[in-house]
Amino acid sequence: MAARLFRRYLAPQVVQDLRRKMVFIAGPRQVGKTTLVRSLPGGRAGYLDWDVAQDRERILRRELPPGPLWIFDEIHKYRSWRGYIKGLFDSRRPQRKILVTGSARLDLYRYGGDSLQGRYHLLRLHPFSVAELDMVTIRDFNDLLRLGGFPEPFLGGSDVESRRWSREYRSRLVREDITSLERVEDLGNLELLMIRLPELVGSPLSINAIREDLQLSHKTVGRWLGILERLYAVFRLSPFGAPRIRAVKKEQKHYHLDWTLVPGDAPRFENLVAAHLLKWAHWEQDVHGRDVELRYFRDTDGREVDFVVVEGTKPILMVECKWGDQEIDKGLRYMKARFPACEAWQVTAAGSKDYQSPEGIRVAQALTLLKGLV
Repeated sequence: MAARLFRRYLAPQVVQDLRRKMVFIAGPRQVGKTTLVRSLPGGRAGYLDWDVAQDRERILRRELPPGPLWIFDEIHKYRSWRGYIKGLFDSRRPQRKILVTGSARLDLYRYGGDSLQGRYHLLRLHPFSVAELDMVTIRDFNDLLRLGGFPEPFLGGSDVESRRWSREYRSRLVREDITSLERVEDLGNLELLMIRLPELVGSPLSINAIREDLQLSHKTVGRWLGILERLYAVFRLSPFGAPRIRAVKKEQKHYHLDWTLVPGDAPRFENLVAAHLLKWAHWEQDVHGRDVELRYFRDTDGREVDFVVVEGTKPILMVECKWGDQEIDKGLRYMKARFPACEAWQVTAAGSKDYQSPEGIRVAQALTLLKGLV
């Protein structure tokens, strides 16, 4: 797909939400937050970056731009940022709009200050997806699978540069973002953890096995995984369980926002689908206020379904991933029989079949499902 400028999918919602409240845009580093906010009316004039010394001094001195929009990028690295932003919001002129962006979960970094509850909308920006790029061909889909959804490597179109970008991205995340937000002394082992994790995608994540592998404590590994989640490097899925399906209760699976890190075609494809479903779930939560959550299913008899989207306690979408054409998975059939009203898909990366089974399971290329998301 030829490189071109894309208007990010969140842009209209940001403009709409700024009319009523502050907007917080969170997401992984280099996902396009700065490009998005600077493209808004008044965005370039009102933009201040906490990581730039001159801008940081202006923020602390309250020498802010005179225009109608103030944008504070990475200000969550300032320990008193919540109190600072609250003061600006409560004393602002009626026409003043405030936008905060950050490469971490802004709802979790509550260093000091008063609560901002009720004063902002949180929107999470994700990498490019099939729907956002309006993809219609398998060739385009394979480009996304190979290059990833982050703007720079995807629009660059080079496999080599994509790999170089991923390596540099991991290093910057550890050496810059984590050290600016968290107290981690053993950065070497944390980077080893990040190197190890992609090999474990799609399987239950055993903290104990990782602990033994890296010779670390269970508490340390658990804390580091939490840090990587807060910085949008990884995301974990909990199992979906209901009394009638004998589901496992505790084991989590994990995936990466940069799916190019994952070795092997099938696991990388599964990770891509996971990232697309999470993007859609966050969109439904942030924009429409729906109580949806992405999970997976595994029971004590070994039956599995890769992904289950739950609304409240009710499954509304089940998705099983296969690299090529195969018989419908027994775990998906099992779950569909128990939740017949739930939409069910078996999607493929390289398959050619497209049909609906007698029990209502749709079998198709992943492009068919993903282009209907966000």
